[in-house]
Amino acid sequence: MKLQQLRYIWEVAHHELNVSATAQSLYTSQPGISKQIRLLEDELGVEIFSRSGKHLTRVTPAGETIIKVAGEILKKVEGIKQIAQEFSNQKKGELSVATTHTQARYALPSIIRSFIQEYPDVSLHMHQGTPMQIAELAADGTVDFAIATEALEHFSDLVMMPCYRWNRCVVVPKNHPLAEKRKIEIEELAGFPLVTYVFGFTGRSKLDEAFNEKGLTPKVVFTAADADVIKTYVRLGLGVGIIARMAYDPQADSDLVALDASRMFRPSTTKIGFRRGTFLRGYMYEFIHRFAPHLTRELVDEVVSRHTKAEVDELFKDITLPTY
Repeated sequence: MKLQQLRYIWEVAHHELNVSATAQSLYTSQPGISKQIRLLEDELGVEIFSRSGKHLTRVTPAGETIIKVAGEILKKVEGIKQIAQEFSNQKKGELSVATTHTQARYALPSIIRSFIQEYPDVSLHMHQGTPMQIAELAADGTVDFAIATEALEHFSDLVMMPCYRWNRCVVVPKNHPLAEKRKIEIEELAGFPLVTYVFGFTGRSKLDEAFNEKGLTPKVVFTAADADVIKTYVRLGLGVGIIARMAYDPQADSDLVALDASRMFRPSTTKIGFRRGTFLRGYMYEFIHRFAPHLTRELVDEVVSRHTKAEVDELFKDITLPTY
């Protein structure tokens, strides 16, 4: 059994069983991959992939287990490489982060700019997606860090740490009836068509909870994953917008009025997560600390040593998170 063979079956499984596409991504030949997979199957005495002629059709039950273990082995090999890099060059490497549009657009730019200035030889890659996609990318090791408000808690193999709290604001055009209001009640808000986030994005669950607790059914006429898109449709008069407070820019959005919504909705907490067992290089600790200054290297290591959510919560009970 060769490490190369394990890489081949892992990559083929993650290229929709397309051996040609796998060969292109690995800069090798299709016949070479097919041969090595056959040799591995012969050695193990089981088929990893079912076939129809020369084409792979599905992963066998035995193959599913073998590929999962192969992925774990490949991650450990990558960890060994990272350990070696850490000792050979502590400021050179790669860092991949998966997050939502709101975090990428409003929370991360200044962090990334200062990080790149300090670590110019670290190649930083950002992936955007839904909270569930983000959590999955971290859980399977595709990215180093996941930053999101929703979905991370569904993955028990992620180490999660709270970064900051945030709330929402209501945005309307200057000629809207709500524009002159100093205070707005949720019952009043429920009387207008609403434009807000797709469920599962940017703390949307807290918004729905607030209406449900009052026995109200909001009239959501348009949803989007992007705060900038929401503001665009508010400007078109489609409805009243509800967005993350950080997504309102007084200069860029000067044609809109922002009304504080913190009285109506409970605050949400953005967290950073990474796969348990991930080897954290020095610059990775630094990225976490820049994003959430209370997350020192010592505290992160302490979180990693805890095994239950209750134990982790205990660590943060006396820490006051920044609020935006």
